[in-house]
Amino acid sequence: MARFESFLAWLAAYPALESVLGLLLLALVAWLANFVTRNVIVRALRGLARRLPIDRDGAITRHRVIGRLANAVPALVVQGGIVLVPHLAPAVVVLVQRLAQAFVFLTLVLTISAALNVVNDLYRHRPDANSKPIKGYLQLVKILLFVVCGLMIVGTFLDKDVFTLLAGLGAMAAVLMLVFQSTILSLVASVQVSSYDMVRIGDWIEMPALNADGDVIDISLHTVKVQNWDKTITTIPTNRLITDTFKNWRGMSEAGGRRIKRALLIDQTSVRFLDAGERERMRRFFLIDDYLAQKRAELDDWNAKLVDEGKDPVNARRVTNLGTFRAYVERYLREHPGIHPGMTLMVRQLAPGADGLPLEIYCFTASTAWVVHESVQADIFDHLLAIVPEFGLRVFQRAGGADLRLLAGARDPRDALAQPGGPPPGAAH
Repeated sequence: MARFESFLAWLAAYPALESVLGLLLLALVAWLANFVTRNVIVRALRGLARRLPIDRDGAITRHRVIGRLANAVPALVVQGGIVLVPHLAPAVVVLVQRLAQAFVFLTLVLTISAALNVVNDLYRHRPDANSKPIKGYLQLVKILLFVVCGLMIVGTFLDKDVFTLLAGLGAMAAVLMLVFQSTILSLVASVQVSSYDMVRIGDWIEMPALNADGDVIDISLHTVKVQNWDKTITTIPTNRLITDTFKNWRGMSEAGGRRIKRALLIDQTSVRFLDAGERERMRRFFLIDDYLAQKRAELDDWNAKLVDEGKDPVNARRVTNLGTFRAYVERYLREHPGIHPGMTLMVRQLAPGADGLPLEIYCFTASTAWVVHESVQADIFDHLLAIVPEFGLRVFQRAGGADLRLLAGARDPRDALAQPGGPPPGAAH
């Protein structure tokens, strides 16, 4: 004890050394407080949090809510213990205390921000989370918290009350409106997007102006993230969803059918009437057997009236190969298992042009999946392109190099792909 008292007496003769030792001792105590807090208290609280129903998927641990709050402990130790360090200037003590207090304010705001992230994770497990996201509103709360934290830190160093600072900021309202212009616009846009149910997480949207075409993966206060089909990410300002035009494919997904709208170009010179023998041969197609029978009865009745009235036979009606093929296509689509039976289905002719007569297929697949839709569409047109010659029709396509060589009488081994005795099927005439 006497030695310790003599050491203190000797140390009192060196004020600077006494201050350094005091600071080292304060740092050691702060480190010990931090060590005990993190390795004992924080671990115990994390174990308790895992047993709580609100800690779904370890959200509290993942966002470091408890760990962030533990950072305030050493700052509080420093703030309370700096006054015990001898021979420090009062200005230094005040500065350290204010720095520690500012750090505590920042730590508390970061902890609340992490807790809001936990709230957002919990909310995302709700069934209506995609249609009504709250991430944008939570981000607005975070902005307000950080603004208040900034005012409290400034007030701490200026020794002013927060409300006094807020009153002074009232005169700067115009400047604040300019600074937070994008935030205000984004807030209004977020409210409108949520209120009118314009976009949900998981929706497929298409916005050509911003090169966005894919699924919405995140909706926040300022931005909407879209993962395009090439796996790139396009970030869209939230207010652009209000000011610009975009297409949302959610209706297609909810309807359960995806549209096929594609035309076969028929060579118009191959369209003709069918004679009796050809009509009989086509009755082997079970899909149009009833059509041909009905058409025959209808036309026989019509033509019989013309004969009775003494009209010229040129006015008689006859069955065409194109009309028969159109009836076949419609019945084929209705029997196809990949076509939605409860949605619009038609086979129609469009205006003829220089590239032939478009025979458009308009129907909906029974699945909205992209791969399934393309597979069904390809299967349908594979079959139609292969069966067109059975009706005496030709598909129009512009003449290629092989066609020109064949017409010129070229003898090239590569021309073996062409059918002998004439131009390839589907070549233009």
